[in-house]
Parts: sequence; structure tokens; C-alpha cells
Amino acid sequence: MQSDLLPPVIRIGTRGSPLALAQAHAVRAHLSALPDMAATEIEVAVIRTSGDRIQDRPLSEVGGKGLFTKEIEAALLSGEIDLAVHSSKDMPTVLPEGLELSAFLKREDVRDAFLSPVATTLRELPQGAVLGTSSLRRRAMALRVRPDLQVIDFRGNVETRLKKLAEGVAQATLLAKAGLNRLGLEAHATSLLDTYDFLPAVGQGAVAIETRIDDFRIRERVARIGDEATGIALIAERAFLAVLDGSCRTPIGGLAEIEGEHILFRGMVLSPDGRRSEAVRLEGGIADARAIGMAAAEELVGRGGRTFFGGD
Repeated sequence: MQSDLLPPVIRIGTRGSPLALAQAHAVRAHLSALPDMAATEIEVAVIRTSGDRIQDRPLSEVGGKGLFTKEIEAALLSGEIDLAVHSSKDMPTVLPEGLELSAFLKREDVRDAFLSPVATTLRELPQGAVLGTSSLRRRAMALRVRPDLQVIDFRGNVETRLKKLAEGVAQATLLAKAGLNRLGLEAHATSLLDTYDFLPAVGQGAVAIETRIDDFRIRERVARIGDEATGIALIAERAFLAVLDGSCRTPIGGLAEIEGEHILFRGMVLSPDGRRSEAVRLEGGIADARAIGMAAAEELVGRGGRTFFGGD
């Protein structure tokens, strides 16, 4: 009889990389701190995604961001898990019907970190140095300031890329400072890139929690651990990306910064070789976050046409 009175277990779905697990356990810790929850009632379920399996090709060639989410979202829709935890920058702008991003944990450091055994900063790398990155945005932004660099594809989790760097596969790489912080690897960062020169990916540094729209029990709990300012920033950033139809094939950076009731949004789109770029800066009230993100994107489209996105 006692077992019938126990609250149902909440299952969190996540990828199995050390960073993904760190993020899932952070969500678990936040949920278990709620007065009506306990850590024993929350399980973490690892789901292997297509993005984890495909390591020999750039994501842009095999389906883009959705490769890191589709198997997890299928498990969420089927009821196998109750919520999913993702890196916000991995999330496509269009979610499967019946799912929503219900909350975001308080955002970590949004900056990119420069890691190198041979130079202190990106600008100080030797002429023609090899930079390893799997991100088209980082590739384009690096080539924008250092067109002489040789850029090679650098897939794998954070630890794998650190190992490749130590083995001399490349002379430098770029990683999200937030990921290094969450893994306790921040000491590996040689220097940090200022967002005014090097805009982060949309959503970088934020952990997203995805739920079923009709699951009010889970949505109510998740809402209580979400960070409001981060949520507002992500509304603007994802609106910006949605208008641009952002994918892994277009180098795009975007960052919304919230201070009280004020929002400052900066965005940029680049050609893959970094030779061409268009930037935008808009600000306003937080109630207009979505409109500001959309207006910023529309300004870039109007200024640069569709040439950045494969159009005429």
C-alpha cells in the first residue's frame, strides 16, 4: 500500500557526454531543491543521438543541429522521459509539435575561450597556424580577423578536443567557456574572446529544459527553477535565428543582454570564409524581446539580401 502513495519518478533525458550529464545533473539538483521534490524521485536517462554517433563529418553535411536532439525529443513525446535537458545553442528554432522550451537555468559565461599551447590570443598565433573547430561560426569569425589560418574540422566532446589539441592535431581551438566551467576545466582556457569582437552562438551558455506542452505537472515544476532574465534573452536570440532560418550551414552570432527592464541585442551574419559580414545592434524594453530579435534579423536580411543564406 505504501508504494501507491509514492510520487511518480521524474525522468530527465540527456545526451551521454560529460558536459551533457553535468547539465542534466544541474537541473536535477535544482528540481530536488524544491520543497515538494527529492533527489530520489528524479532519474537521469542517457539517450544516444545521431550527432553523437556521426563523428567523421561536419554536422552541416548530415543534418545540422537536430542531430543532437531528435532521439531525445522522440523519447519525450513517447513518454519514455518527462523532460529533456539540452545546450540551448544546439536547439533548432522549430520544435516538434507538442514540445516546448519551458525554462532555462541561469546563464553561464557566454564567451568563447581560446585554447593554445603556442599563443596567448588568436591574433598572436603564428602565420598559417592550424585552428581546429567544428563550428562554422567560430571558423568564420576567426578567419575574419586571421584570414591566414588553416582551419580543420574538430569534432568530439570537450575532452576529446582537448586531447587532440595536446597531441598537436591543431595549434589552437575555440570552446565555450561555459562548458569548460561546468566540467571544472576552466584552467585550460588560455584567454577569453570579447563578445564585441567575437559574438557567441545564439543560446551559448544557457541550459534549456524541454517538456511536453500538455504535461502540466512537469511544466509547473520546471517553471519554478527557470531564470527569468535568461529566458527573456533566449526569446530575443531565438527569434533572431528563426527569421534568418539559422542552421549549421550559416555562420551566425547573436547575444541579448538584459539589465533590469532593458535589453541590448547584437547580431552578426558572416560568409563561411569570414570575408564578408553584417552586424546589427538594437535595444529596447524586455517586453519587446521577440520583436527586437526579429527586427534585428530583418535589418540584416534587408542590408545583405539572401546572399549569406544561399539565395540570389
